[in-house]
Amino acid sequence: MSKKSEFSQPRRKVIKGAAVASAAVVASPWVINSKVLASSGELNVMMWSDYLSAGFFKAFEAKSGIKINFTGIGSNEEIINKMKASKGRGIDICSPTNMRSPQWSELGLLQAFDYGRISTLGNVNPAMLKVGAEEWDFGGKGSHWLPLIWGTEGVAWRTDQWTPPRDGEIPSYGDIWQEDVKGKTMMRAHSGMLGAGLYLETTGKLDPGAMRAGYNDEATMRKVWGVVTDFCIANKAQIKLFWNDADSQKNGLLNDGVVVGQTWDGPPISMMKDGEPVQYRAPVEGSLAWVDGMALSGQAENVDAVYEFLNYCFEPEVGGRSIDGGKDDAWGSKGHGYNSAVLGADAFASDGYGKVFGSVYPGDSLANLWPWPKEPQWYADVRTEFENKLKAA
Repeated sequence: MSKKSEFSQPRRKVIKGAAVASAAVVASPWVINSKVLASSGELNVMMWSDYLSAGFFKAFEAKSGIKINFTGIGSNEEIINKMKASKGRGIDICSPTNMRSPQWSELGLLQAFDYGRISTLGNVNPAMLKVGAEEWDFGGKGSHWLPLIWGTEGVAWRTDQWTPPRDGEIPSYGDIWQEDVKGKTMMRAHSGMLGAGLYLETTGKLDPGAMRAGYNDEATMRKVWGVVTDFCIANKAQIKLFWNDADSQKNGLLNDGVVVGQTWDGPPISMMKDGEPVQYRAPVEGSLAWVDGMALSGQAENVDAVYEFLNYCFEPEVGGRSIDGGKDDAWGSKGHGYNSAVLGADAFASDGYGKVFGSVYPGDSLANLWPWPKEPQWYADVRTEFENKLKAA
């Protein structure tokens, strides 16, 4: 199967898509429904720990009168487990990743969005919006998911201690497993194992396309992941730490002796912008691509506030400032470092955003993305089995 996807368009088409956006009736990000403002309500948001900056919280509350009660999470499993434990109560918005729809479809924990209440929906990247309409339409009731942030998982390293050996300094997932960085690497266990498998495809230890074929059925997956797990266990001495969130990735590179690792793009990019000796770049095998979105709890108690929040998030200026604080210090915070699903958001990010983007996705990187396939529950369960085997070894 080709690695190309609807997300792998040239940057300007992915981020701007101005022709599509122009059809929308756009409201100012600073105009908030007076009814909600007067209520001084609250909104319960469970989202990835680094997605909403202090500046976002302050700006949204100042303009809307709505206080965000924030629960930060670090994995899709955590989102599902918390939602199942509470049956969705006490949560208005949660933030699953695009390929997780098969794990949510039968849970009955979400409700469909009312597109008619989102005046800024025309600002959203249509290819990403289509994912919700096609893959998150449970029971024919409409989309249960809206895109917010897209990013990748690739390779980050300390530029003062290590350099990728390839021409152009293009890294590989295989760099993590080389002798010269033994005991100085990091990864998240399950996605690091996927990266290791993509590397093994290039060495002939797995057939080309084996990691993607593993999503087809359990027997194929067990065969493929058995090879990957044996490789990772045999080389476990390479790994300094298994990270589980944005902060542990940053600490690994800055404080814990990690020289190179498989990471999300956001944490190392934010360090790059802070002038730290760190570089993130899409590897030769293709960076793992994902879109994190927003889903509406079936037990949401603050529905009016939810739609004020959505209309705010989908404004280009808000999307751009959320990336890295924008061109000034009005928000007083740096942002998440990922990419926005809002068309035209890049125009409101800092002046250095384009330069950094080109640095981390050089050449044909965007055409070489490895989008995560839809992930059924059986796949997640078996993967956890192999992940635990590696951790226990």
